Amino acid sequence: MPARILDGTKIANDIKAELISEVRALTEAGTRPGLAVVLGGNDPGSEIYVRHKTKASEELGIYSEKFTPDDDVSTEELLKLVDDLNRRDEIDGILVQLPLPKQVDSKRVLLAVDPQKDVDGFHPLNVGNLSTQRPGLVSCTPAGIMEVLRRSNIPVEGQNAVVVGRSDIVGKPVAMLLTNANATVTICHSKTRDLPGVCRTADILVGAIGRPGMITRDYVKPGATVIDVGINRIDSGDEFKKYFAGNQKREQEFAQKGFTLVGDVHPNAAEVAGALTPVPGGVGKLTIAMLMANTVKATKLRRGAAQMAKV
Repeated sequence: MPARILDGTKIANDIKAELISEVRALTEAGTRPGLAVVLGGNDPGSEIYVRHKTKASEELGIYSEKFTPDDDVSTEELLKLVDDLNRRDEIDGILVQLPLPKQVDSKRVLLAVDPQKDVDGFHPLNVGNLSTQRPGLVSCTPAGIMEVLRRSNIPVEGQNAVVVGRSDIVGKPVAMLLTNANATVTICHSKTRDLPGVCRTADILVGAIGRPGMITRDYVKPGATVIDVGINRIDSGDEFKKYFAGNQKREQEFAQKGFTLVGDVHPNAAEVAGALTPVPGGVGKLTIAMLMANTVKATKLRRGAAQMAKV
């Protein structure tokens, strides 16, 4: 029986529809959420992401501003910009789009963002709030993963969860969220002994290691839920055949575009899994939706409506 596909696009659209109502209510009460995006340099991928984020803000009724410093911007200039945004009460969220130009100390800039406005959820204070289950802003992709599980009625409490990858952006925070939801969590990485064997203990398996198609069907316990965080571009014919040989839809797409996307989970995992997120159309769709949700949450937490915030 083929795996159930967990439709990230639908879940993201559902979240956005709910946020439209929340933003409207806040705006009518005189508190319109505001998001500032800082895009330093001319990275093409970053420009696309920022366009999507700006469009999402407009669709939801969130006030947004975009700042595009020149390629030669200094660390001190960006710190001044962030400080100005920290002081502006109508700005509830500040997003510093990475990567920044190479001469900029990115860590200093990210640490300068007011934790109350840190809609990426990267600031150590917000990481500490997550760890100690206090109200705060949670990294967008991990928060999106939990929404996929919740809205797909996949039980978490009492389940064995394995997270493959220990990054500060995805692996560690999603492990903490799963722990807070009463799962028993194992974090794996490049030094883990018998990685396939550990993965096969998982009722919920999260692939976030950044290696295309690494998690094959041999890593998956029959019936497990598999969450694929990876987004890897494939533009070689030989590589394509490793993952999608015989898949007519993908072959047509590859012929037209010259590339396709594969996650960290091999497509053959669908032969064993009970449910899984596709790539594309899975977890990636949730990241921008959760950024918008964090902006609304930050508005409530900052501007005296903490009792309304979903924490």
